[in-house]
Amino acid sequence: MFGIVLITACTVMQVYVLWRAASTPLMARPVPRRVLFGICVGLWAIFVLAHVFGHDSTGDLSTALELIGMTWMAMLFLASVALLAVDLVTGFGFWMRRQAPVLRACALGAGAALSAIALLQGLRPPVVQRYEVTLPELPKELDGTVLVAMSDMHLGSLLGERWLAARVAQVQAEQPDLVVLLGDVVEGHGPPPDRLRLVLRGISAPLGQWAVAGNHESHGGNDAGMRLLEEAGFRVLHNRWAEVRPGLVLAGVDDFTSAHRLPGAGDDFIPRALAGRPPGAVILLSHTPWHAEQAAESGVGLMLSGHTHGGQIWPFGWLVGTRYPLLGGRYEADGMPVIVGRGTGTWGPRMRLWRPSEILRITLRRAGGRFKDRFLTPVCCVDQVINVIFKVGSLLETVAARQLRGLQVPFH
Repeated sequence: MFGIVLITACTVMQVYVLWRAASTPLMARPVPRRVLFGICVGLWAIFVLAHVFGHDSTGDLSTALELIGMTWMAMLFLASVALLAVDLVTGFGFWMRRQAPVLRACALGAGAALSAIALLQGLRPPVVQRYEVTLPELPKELDGTVLVAMSDMHLGSLLGERWLAARVAQVQAEQPDLVVLLGDVVEGHGPPPDRLRLVLRGISAPLGQWAVAGNHESHGGNDAGMRLLEEAGFRVLHNRWAEVRPGLVLAGVDDFTSAHRLPGAGDDFIPRALAGRPPGAVILLSHTPWHAEQAAESGVGLMLSGHTHGGQIWPFGWLVGTRYPLLGGRYEADGMPVIVGRGTGTWGPRMRLWRPSEILRITLRRAGGRFKDRFLTPVCCVDQVINVIFKVGSLLETVAARQLRGLQVPFH
C-alpha cells in the first residue's frame, strides 16, 4: 500500500513540475520540451523499477536503480515546493502574468540548488551530538557513564558494509560504556547481507550492546534484522528490562507504529517492559517517540528514540511533526528528558536538508551537569563554512516551524 502511495505521489509531482517547467522561457521551443519530457519519463521509469524490482534485491543494478530513482523523487519534491510557492504568490499565473514564467524558472533553479545542498549533506558522515543528562537515581560509581546511540541506519542496497564500518569506527572512537541501537538498523526489504554481521561485531562496550526493534525490522513479518543483531552480539529488548549494573536499568519496547496497526495494541508495552524492575535509574529505548508521558509517569529517567529522521528533507519535517511532535533533539515530558535522534543513516534518497545525520553521545550524571547539544568542532575551513550554512538553514527551519505550527521546539 505504501509503495502505491509513493509512486502516486512521485507521479503527481512529476506531472506538476513538467507542467510548470513547460511555461518557462527556457522551454519556449518545442525541442527542449521534448527532451525534457523524455528525460523525466525515463527518470520516472527508473523510480518505478527501483521500487518494484530493485528494493528487495541486492547488487550493483538494484543499487544504481534505487540511488537514481530515490534521488529523483527528492528533487521532484523540492522543485514542487519551490514552484508551489511561486504559484501561490502569483495566483497560479492569474496575477503577475509577465513575471510568472521567469519566477517559475527561478523556482526550478532554487529546487536544483536545494537538491545539491541536500545531496551534499546526505553523503557526509553523521555528526556526533553530545548531551549530558542527570539521573538522580544513578549510583555514584556510574557517574560519567557514556552511552552512544545510533538509530535508523537503514542498512541495505544504498548503505552497506563500507558505510557501516565507518560508523562502527565513529562509535568506538567515543569510548562508550554501553552502545544502543534504536531500531531500523536494516531497511527490511529482503534479507540483510551476512557480512554486515561481521562489521557489527566490531562494536563493543564494557556494559554491553543493546537494541530495540523498529518498524523496518517487521516488514513482511521477517525477523532477519533482529537475528542479525543477536548474532552480532547485541541483546534485543522486546518489552522487557535488563539491569546492566546495579542501579542502572535499561528497558526496551517494540515499535509503537507497527503495533498501532491493530486497535489498542502497544498500549501495554511500557508497563510490560518495566514490570518487576529493580530500583535504580531507568533508561527506556523506544524506536518511536510516542507515550513519553506514560514513560515519565512510570518512573523512567530518560527516554531515547529515533524514527522521525528529523524530517530528513525540509520542509517535509513540518508534515512529519504533525504526527510526531517530538521530531528531533531534546525535549522534556513531565520532567523526564526525551532525546530523539534524527537518524544515523537515511531512508530513501541519500539526501538531508539542514538537519544532519547524527550519532548520539550521552554522558550520564548523578547530580548537576550541564546540558550540551552541539556539533563536533569542524576539522578544516571547508567544514566550518559548510556547517555554518547548515546551521543557518537549520535555525531558519526551526523558526519557521515554530511560527507555523506553534509546537515545542528542541533546545539548542
